[in-house]
Amino acid sequence: MIQIHPFVVQAAGIFGSVNNPTKYGGNNGEGLFLFLGNVLKLVGTIAGIYMIVQLIMAGYTYISANGDEKKTILAWNMIWQSILGMIIIASAFVIASIVERFTGIKIISPVIYGPS
Repeated sequence: MIQIHPFVVQAAGIFGSVNNPTKYGGNNGEGLFLFLGNVLKLVGTIAGIYMIVQLIMAGYTYISANGDEKKTILAWNMIWQSILGMIIIASAFVIASIVERFTGIKIISPVIYGPS
């Protein structure tokens, strides 16, 4: 059964109804913040995976250095760069949560519209 109202289209079926995903309720510009919140989560996840891989590679480089000063310095540089990158990513999440608290727009935990 399809119900058509002015500006609202809903489809009902076995799995429930699907609301129009392009109709965001709330403040103007909230859709942009929802999109940026999803992008921020994706970037944070990719950065975390990259940091783990970098730390494993740095550990292997450090173990296989066998007293070679250049390889040891390279390994420590990789470790510090990974840690610094995660500090930057964590700072982005902190800044986003502060903006979320002051504006009231959900950036970190956006509402994703779909079947209800």
